[in-house]
Amino acid sequence: MARAVVVGVDGSADSLRAVDWAAETAGCLGRPLHVVHAVSGHSPHAYREADEADRLLRVAEARARAGRTADEVTTATVYSDPDTALLNAAGDAFTLVVGARGNGDMKELLVGSVGLAVAARAPCPVVVVRDTSMATAIRGARLLLGVEDTSAGGGAVRFAFALAGACGGVIDAVSAWHRTPRTKISAVLDLPRHPELAAQHAEEDLRAALAEERTRHAAVEVHTRVAEGPARDVLLKASETADLLVVGAEARPSRTGLYLGRVNHALLHHVRCPVAIVPGDR
Repeated sequence: MARAVVVGVDGSADSLRAVDWAAETAGCLGRPLHVVHAVSGHSPHAYREADEADRLLRVAEARARAGRTADEVTTATVYSDPDTALLNAAGDAFTLVVGARGNGDMKELLVGSVGLAVAARAPCPVVVVRDTSMATAIRGARLLLGVEDTSAGGGAVRFAFALAGACGGVIDAVSAWHRTPRTKISAVLDLPRHPELAAQHAEEDLRAALAEERTRHAAVEVHTRVAEGPARDVLLKASETADLLVVGAEARPSRTGLYLGRVNHALLHHVRCPVAIVPGDR
């Protein structure tokens, strides 16, 4: 059985937009869609919450089927905390889709605690969607792929090409580079820094990172660009015209989960389009 696109729903505007995104993506990929809602098993209002869960799932399923995108839609109420319910559902998933903020999160935060928890711990790619006009459809989408020369990049590259190949998307692959810091002796002697060589090396590394998937998905339109500056600033600027931002996250060598890092945290909180956090090669 094909690995499903899993989406968590709690009735919030962000989670319902996540259902829309997940349903269309499942249809593009020819994968089933599985909708999950979590209910605390120890609540004194368990029966009332179970009725509300059924209502939410009916709304989500109807919404997922309305666009006739996903061929197969299943739903489940899980009696657990949201983090655990979604992480368990993600075990065999192609991707896990969540809303940026749920009903219980502090409204001043762009990404709530559940979104951050699953993005950092899920074994599959996690897509965080917020209820804005930029949370657009995946068909024909412009995918911004942030690439860096680490073990985190391979999974993100494969995920972006899989989506673009199935959904007719275009990939804008971007890598940030920095000028080599001056040593004391080079500063004293005022030696040239040759920034053009740093940019050239960054371009070569970027093309190398994409080479295998470009061969495998020859029909996908790809644009490459290197830009000087901090990765956070480069990707934030580039994301203004993107429909999805795809970035990698390194696996922790001695702990469960991923190392999101300051850049990914900033992107999750400030990028307006959906953001995909993809586990790196283990």
